[in-house]
Amino acid sequence: MIPLEVRPAVAADAPAISALIVALAPRFIVDPEGRGAGRFLAMVAPEAVAGCLADPTFDYRVGEVDGALAGVAALRDGSHLYHLFVADPFRGRGIARVLWETLRAAAPEPRGPFTVHATPNAVPVYAAFGFQATGPRTEANGIAFVPMRREADGATQTSAGAPAAV
Repeated sequence: MIPLEVRPAVAADAPAISALIVALAPRFIVDPEGRGAGRFLAMVAPEAVAGCLADPTFDYRVGEVDGALAGVAALRDGSHLYHLFVADPFRGRGIARVLWETLRAAAPEPRGPFTVHATPNAVPVYAAFGFQATGPRTEANGIAFVPMRREADGATQTSAGAPAAV
């Protein structure tokens, strides 16, 4: 693994976080021209990201390699994985896992269950983190996602989808 520094995000990170998400957006925006994705794009504009960074219901972390933004992750309300994005040059190096594990460890007790709206191409990554799809691929606000859930630490999924204690 490459040397990754993970730290809480600060307001000055908002433009770089926004730029990272916007650069990756063509992978999950339904229309190649971005039609219909205006609400989503507004939610990841620098001003909107800065608002989330100032909101105590969000826990944002950035991962940097040699001072460059390699990835970002955010947990909302201690249970919803709101953002998890890794820049192309750093993909496949375990950065997403480190960012996720950092947020998970910092989440309030009891930890989980966690939810995420996974981009379709990221479903295998989230599955490797213990998430399971809870519904079909969905399109809303011009983006595609799969709703997923990871049960609380120490719980497993029953065949009917309800949590069961281990």
